[in-house]
Amino acid sequence: MPGILADLTPVILLCAVGIAILAGAIKGLVGFAMPMVLVSGLGSLMAPELALAGLIVPTLVANGVQAMAQGPKAALQSVKRFRLFLGIAFVMLLLSAQLVSVVPSHVLLLMIGGPITVFALLQLAGWQPRVAEGGHQKLEIGIGAFAGFIGGFSGIWGPPTVAYLTALGTEKRDQMRVQGVIYGLGAVALTLAHIGSGVLNAATVWFSLLLLPPAMLGMWVGKQAQDRIDQKAFRRATLLVLLLAGLNLVRRALL
Repeated sequence: MPGILADLTPVILLCAVGIAILAGAIKGLVGFAMPMVLVSGLGSLMAPELALAGLIVPTLVANGVQAMAQGPKAALQSVKRFRLFLGIAFVMLLLSAQLVSVVPSHVLLLMIGGPITVFALLQLAGWQPRVAEGGHQKLEIGIGAFAGFIGGFSGIWGPPTVAYLTALGTEKRDQMRVQGVIYGLGAVALTLAHIGSGVLNAATVWFSLLLLPPAMLGMWVGKQAQDRIDQKAFRRATLLVLLLAGLNLVRRALL
């Protein structure tokens, strides 16, 4: 067994497997939040760098599976449909990544968590804005820029993306695929970045690979549940996870 796994106690490894199953189940149900669950849960058990390394392989594979659920042609259609969002977000991500050392982390977390929490609460309370599929390029540019901007700082651009897709009223199968495509491209960039940074290396990759089977098992369980719920229940589940994610970001900012 590689040294880094030998240094982890059986109890910690068992807890890590449980966290991976939970993260996968949430991912299978609503299509996002796997990195947030993994980094929050694992980060309470081990060094942040190892927690970050642990989420890379499961996140990469899970998003690939999710993006390709309806085949390569459907995934390519999603890329074409949201090419403006993806392009703007990618540019802003590259630019804002250069400013990481300038903005305090608690300010950043509050910038992300505050609006997401308010949005989810308003939606759960019954406020349901609708964005037409066509003719709203300015809104798509704005949200793509915001998602990319905060993603460059924190690696977290899931919540604003989900908020946008929810406001569009995206059908659940389409939303799952689109999220897989968007997050999958981000996961590829994350993997390459942390191979370069040294976070994912010959030792830590074994820990990340260890978490892959339980994460995929959890994702399968979540997907079975998602197939059995209607659009209304899917939307509510998505908003509840979004609310929890937002509240967790606010908690981390204030504490």
